[in-house]
Amino acid sequence: MKTEKEIQNLLLKGEKIDLECKEAESQIPKSIYETYSAFANTNGGTIILGIHEDKKAADPEKRFTVTGVKDKDKLLADFWNTINGSKVNANILLDDHVYPLAIGTSTVIVIEVPRADYRVRPVHIGENPFKGSFKRNHEGDYHCTEAEVRAMIRDENESGNDSFLLEYYTMDDIDLEALHRYRNRFRVVNEENVWNALPDKDFLEMLGGYRYDRRKKAEGLTMAGLLMFGKGLPIRDVFDLINMDYREETDVSFDVRWNDRITYDGTWENNLFNFIQRVLPKLTSDLPRPFRMEGVLREDDTPQHKACREAIINMIIHADFQGEGTLKVIKRAECFEFTNPGILKIPKELIYKGGNSKARNPRMQTMLRMIGYGDTAGSGFPTILAAWAEKNWPEPELEEDTILNQVTLTLRLGSAQPSASLPNGDENGNDGNESGINKVLSDDARRLFEQYTPAKKRTMIDMLKAIDLKPNSTLQQIADFCSISKRTVSRYMKELQDAKIICREGNDRSGRWVIQQKKAGNKT
Repeated sequence: MKTEKEIQNLLLKGEKIDLECKEAESQIPKSIYETYSAFANTNGGTIILGIHEDKKAADPEKRFTVTGVKDKDKLLADFWNTINGSKVNANILLDDHVYPLAIGTSTVIVIEVPRADYRVRPVHIGENPFKGSFKRNHEGDYHCTEAEVRAMIRDENESGNDSFLLEYYTMDDIDLEALHRYRNRFRVVNEENVWNALPDKDFLEMLGGYRYDRRKKAEGLTMAGLLMFGKGLPIRDVFDLINMDYREETDVSFDVRWNDRITYDGTWENNLFNFIQRVLPKLTSDLPRPFRMEGVLREDDTPQHKACREAIINMIIHADFQGEGTLKVIKRAECFEFTNPGILKIPKELIYKGGNSKARNPRMQTMLRMIGYGDTAGSGFPTILAAWAEKNWPEPELEEDTILNQVTLTLRLGSAQPSASLPNGDENGNDGNESGINKVLSDDARRLFEQYTPAKKRTMIDMLKAIDLKPNSTLQQIADFCSISKRTVSRYMKELQDAKIICREGNDRSGRWVIQQKKAGNKT
């Protein structure tokens, strides 16, 4: 339960992705259930009843006024009766989540909505999840798209998603060269395994990559089999909204967006096994390899190399390949980034703790574990944490973007030099001399900027960096520089303009973007 001071501090920060204030003097507002659904389907949040909001007031102290509720007992009873009835499909609240709280001479009702378990999502209003499911963003509650609802429904499957049988996709669609390279490694790691003597199709079936459906009298590759070892054309035929991309951005400028890149270019079959084999050596090539002997063999697989391998494996086994997005690895001078489509199935704190593994793709997890890629279930993330802690490098950051439906793991390298920023400084545009973004922005703009999630903040830093390097950039050029969609750039640029962080000088064709405080004369 929150205290009066904690609630007042929340109000000073204003409504954001995890706070909603509503007037409820004598009755529960109907829109509260949309917010309940949105918080439950996103990252949870707090609803406060008995607060008036003046949306025209810029000052947070003047924006929210505590008006209170008249009959708290009646409102609490009405709320519990509704939430336990047929209004919503699931009540995920405990008694301690809903309570009255005195603020000064008034009483408000606080409702702390937790994030719903993946087996319960989507939490929705009414009987139809496609019409009554909501999610949360910085603008408030919005109806989930059909794709978002289907993704949550897929996640309810305890056995994962990658055993799905792809009828009419056969061994002819397998890249045998990739499969045989996998089998060679499998043979080394599992020398006496009886599967080594099996034909390719039987071997793939044992791994979960090929399936027979007796009920339908059908057979074929599974989703795991095709994605892991398939030829590029059949993979793109089935999973046309999913891409694989590796970029090295250790020395970039506006005109040079990457130093090296691995994406599908027709020179390789873009299956997951090939992607791993191509990306790992490039990603870890600059990590130190101390000379150490194990018997007569040199052992140079350091904990940091293992952590990078674990990060790529986690990215793959937790990805939602039936949605839309990019399996992306970025190597920068100061960090490595791993991004996969699909939001987290379990809370972040459980992932950091370890011991809990709810992979979307358990067959792929088995395939990789059988050749020594990936630790036992639930231990992967602690392995990464331990490897980075050994070097005293910054703790790895796991960030979920429930708007773009993706998860990004960032591994920062303590010995890295600061990258190009706005105009100098660390990855957030800051340094001890108040250069970069802290000097460029006004206090009000900076406070608003700090409310963004780390992932969103870094994206906006990149956008400001693009503007700083080339003020007459088009939205598409900024999107290309930041490796995001033009639609996202358009939305974020509007937020930056509304926050008076940037402005536009001139017309759309010949004008230029200006960082407003820089324009006002703050020298960097």
